[in-house]
Amino acid sequence: MDKVHGNTSGLRPAQLKSLGNLYRRRVEPGRVGTPELARTLAELSRDVRREVSVLIDRRGRVLSVSVADAKGAELPALRAGENRLAGYHLLHAHPKGGALSKGDLSTLFLNRLDAVSVIEARNEGQPGPVHTAHLTPPGTVGEEEDWRILPPVPVYQIDEFDLGAQVAALEEEIARASRTREAKKDRERALLVQIDQGEFDAEERLEELGELARTAGAEVVYKELIYRRNLKPGTLVGAGKLEELTSKAYHLDADLLIFGQELGAAQAREIEAATGLKVIDRTQLILDIFALHAQGVESRLQVELAQLRYMKPRLLGAGAQLSRIGGSGGSAAGGAIGTRGPGETKLELDRRRINDRLSFLEKQLEGVSLRREERRKSRERNAVPVVSIVGYTNAGKSTLLNAFTHAAEEPRRVLAANKLFATLRPTSRQGYLEGIGPVVFTDTVGFIRDLPKDLTRAFRATLEEIGDADVLLHVVDAASPGADTRLDAVNRILEDLGFVEMPTVVALNKADAAEPGTLERETERTGGVPVSALAELGLGELKEALADAVSAVQRQELAEREEAREVAAQYR
Repeated sequence: MDKVHGNTSGLRPAQLKSLGNLYRRRVEPGRVGTPELARTLAELSRDVRREVSVLIDRRGRVLSVSVADAKGAELPALRAGENRLAGYHLLHAHPKGGALSKGDLSTLFLNRLDAVSVIEARNEGQPGPVHTAHLTPPGTVGEEEDWRILPPVPVYQIDEFDLGAQVAALEEEIARASRTREAKKDRERALLVQIDQGEFDAEERLEELGELARTAGAEVVYKELIYRRNLKPGTLVGAGKLEELTSKAYHLDADLLIFGQELGAAQAREIEAATGLKVIDRTQLILDIFALHAQGVESRLQVELAQLRYMKPRLLGAGAQLSRIGGSGGSAAGGAIGTRGPGETKLELDRRRINDRLSFLEKQLEGVSLRREERRKSRERNAVPVVSIVGYTNAGKSTLLNAFTHAAEEPRRVLAANKLFATLRPTSRQGYLEGIGPVVFTDTVGFIRDLPKDLTRAFRATLEEIGDADVLLHVVDAASPGADTRLDAVNRILEDLGFVEMPTVVALNKADAAEPGTLERETERTGGVPVSALAELGLGELKEALADAVSAVQRQELAEREEAREVAAQYR
């Protein structure tokens, strides 16, 4: 007997045999079914008191028989192509009557079936009307935007609907729409999801996720803040919400789903399987931005090290994810978000090869750290004060460095762009402070809240530069709605690194674009100096504050040296 899928417990051998005989039925190609098959399904459904489903391909063959509803029916695991439907339709009977259910329509949409048809089983197993639904092309606006439900027909007319012609027309329309979109689309289209578990800054986090996505090269077509106190173990947001997101992606022509929360490997796989979309999380997005912007040898080494550390625990069963990371050439080379990698190797490696690569990169970075240490010692011998510029990413640090050092043209000009993480390696330029003399200003990599620990470790050599500064210049984007939370996020990172007690001057940048009330409040709270690096406003006052801070440090160092000499003299 042929295998019957689903819950067959309690069925008699004769019933199982009747179900198995369904495999021998044939349907005329391009038709939903036959009146004889519809009667048999209705009789069997009433007899076993459960829904009975058959999956039929375009050649009219029965591929599977299931004692289950549409969601539980046995369906092939292979997904349809982007411009094609699945190539089979589902015909099943409702033992208690009733038209197409929500589960029927969800199965139609999520599996891109050619059609779903329901036979209403009446008393004594007589077949009633047949209800059929098929998909609509992306972008269709109407009462049922994912599908079209056809008027019910009597069972004797079930073989009169030309499903083959309908499918051919629908696939042609889908392909035409896809070609039109591809001609217009020059970057990935992304859906963003941020889960609100009661955080006061959940909306701000969603906006920041949008900034990260745009910096990575994506076009954000939809974003949603989902409140959920308790996360679902497998999918975080539940199957129903994933179905809604799949529908959004279908009609908005999106191919990327980005979560603001870090996803485990199993969670990412489960969400990808449920939606058919490429799924990445915030950490992977940040790593990808670093890979996109990495220019020097040092930056590339650091980014590759961080990516390998992130991917290593996700090796087991990561499947297609490992084939994503390859040599990076930026978006111009076709690298998609979540696929870029600055290294020369692909991450289709076993643990031994990854560990070897990690050891090699760490040794290379140790050499970088030693060379930077020599440059620091040279500055110390020359007794040149150092001011490290720190702050949240895209706060205007590089623009302020250019303004301080008058580096308006290449090669002294530092890259300053209105995007996140434009600077990935420390850059030093010499400037001048009245009353102090020559000063070295060092621009550092921008910080971000919840900085991935793999990035913190990989950029250890970069962040060590902060500890050798005499004064920190903390640049805050005063025009940002979340200026206070971003300032606190940077302070937490500095505290974790052990630099929070260093002398610090706060620059409230973009003051010309800030709300007056916000600027006044932040000035009072932080004691910062309002400036505009781009318009070069307030730079004189900021330089005076920096000169005072450097003088205080020099006086303290002088006092400590005098005290040390006195102690040494006493011992002599």
